[in-house]
Amino acid sequence: MTDHALAAALAEEAGRLLLELRPTIADPAELKAAGDARSNELLLERLATERPDDAVLSEESADDLTRLDHSRVWIVDPLDGTREYGEVERDDWAVHVALAIDGVAAVGAVALPAQGVTYATAPAPSVPGRAEGAPRLVVSRTRPPAITAALERALGAELVPMGSAGAKTMAIIQDRADVYAHAGGQYQWDSAAPVAVAAAAGLHVSRLDGSPLVYNAAERSLPDLLVCRPEFADRVIQVAHEVGVA
Repeated sequence: MTDHALAAALAEEAGRLLLELRPTIADPAELKAAGDARSNELLLERLATERPDDAVLSEESADDLTRLDHSRVWIVDPLDGTREYGEVERDDWAVHVALAIDGVAAVGAVALPAQGVTYATAPAPSVPGRAEGAPRLVVSRTRPPAITAALERALGAELVPMGSAGAKTMAIIQDRADVYAHAGGQYQWDSAAPVAVAAAAGLHVSRLDGSPLVYNAAERSLPDLLVCRPEFADRVIQVAHEVGVA
């Protein structure tokens, strides 16, 4: 099985587990904790079997810094959008499975289990043509970053609130949004898989200052992110510099 196929298979398998678990635990806090733990256990076990020589960085496991000695590191978020997962009517949560090779998010899959779809780096998804109208800026439904207001003004943008970082990024591929600009703090597992898929689909991916996203760094934090249709990239980066977040 190729790395691309494995990433998709693992994301889908963890997504099925999370869907099956969701109706069995009534308390949202217990559900979220169980979802994180059980999805993480599944992913770690499968990666240990399928890719025993690779390192793993997971949100839900202690960070073994021996990963820094590996060129191939799987970066996983077993349940991205935990808050949304605990709200049983919501579908904007995800499973992220990525493989960073020499610091680049080269392989990835984002499963959106409640939407019944998984996006992966191969075959790469195609992004439909954009309809006329105001640019759509996808933002956190609970913690919009400070750059949101500046981008809304500069682009004349319509805001699209959403949960998971994976769901936000895939919303561009789904033609539900045009720009995802985040400056409120994230970690490598929040963006690795979405960035891999978005790049494979031909979208712009970078830090907010336009510099490359580097994965498997010792510092797990990777606090800002820009994913967008290419025609919006220069303007968003300019605004980020103007407001001092890049």
